[in-house]
Amino acid sequence: MVELSDFLILGALLFSISVAGIFINRKNVIILLMAIELMLLSVNMNFIAFSHYLGDSGGQVFVFFILTVAAAEAAIGLAILVVLFRNRRTINVNNLDSLKG
Repeated sequence: MVELSDFLILGALLFSISVAGIFINRKNVIILLMAIELMLLSVNMNFIAFSHYLGDSGGQVFVFFILTVAAAEAAIGLAILVVLFRNRRTINVNNLDSLKG
């Protein structure tokens, strides 16, 4: 039988991989967005594990709200990325730091 600690260890491992992905790769916007999504999914997995362990469905309902916000964030982030690539011809974060007035 799978214990609660197994889910928490897996969630912590996924969260640390996503934090490492953010700190190691600061150049590619797509990888940064994927790391943020992985971070949200690891937190969701912990919510589900605690919800199942405690026998309360509040954590599972909260996960649906988080997934809705994450889907909207991904759609808006990818739309901004497409617009930036059309205007600048790059997705390198270092080249996207100048603002035009």
